[in-house]
Amino acid sequence: MARKVHIRRYAQAVFEIALETKELDSWQSDLRRIASLAEDDALIAFLESPKIQFDDKARLLSEQLKGINPLALNLVYLLAARGRLHSIGDIADDYQRLLDNYRGIETAEVVTAIPLDAEDKQRLAEHLGAIVGKKVALKTEVESRLIGGVIARIGGKLLDGSTRSKLEALRRELVRAGR
Repeated sequence: MARKVHIRRYAQAVFEIALETKELDSWQSDLRRIASLAEDDALIAFLESPKIQFDDKARLLSEQLKGINPLALNLVYLLAARGRLHSIGDIADDYQRLLDNYRGIETAEVVTAIPLDAEDKQRLAEHLGAIVGKKVALKTEVESRLIGGVIARIGGKLLDGSTRSKLEALRRELVRAGR
């Protein structure tokens, strides 16, 4: 739980700075760039090693992240100094959630049995948007165990329209009827 709290605090602080300076999109881009750099496990291990001097870490980071906002670079330095650089991906995700919320966009995590094409994604986003009353951005995942249909998590709601869940409900109903 404590890990999640510090992620939210960093994301909220970054969002407030970006909002104040009217640099919402550039911060989004910088955070994604930093997060992609942090996907290198060997690099993170090096940067979070207490045996490496901070000046060496800062020099490497400034070389790798040329051209990003100086305040974003300061965030990276702070995270590296505190051994939390591995959290930057989660911070970037939380920042994205705050940005989407600010712009009136709700993210829906959608699981389908087969991949959706662009037209299907658009129709599903519009349908879910009508349900929640906001514009919807989809995060899609394919899970063949569903057999068919869609499961969507949006705004704290779970909408399960999968064939698998319908078959399971039918099975339960038949078991009850057979008693």
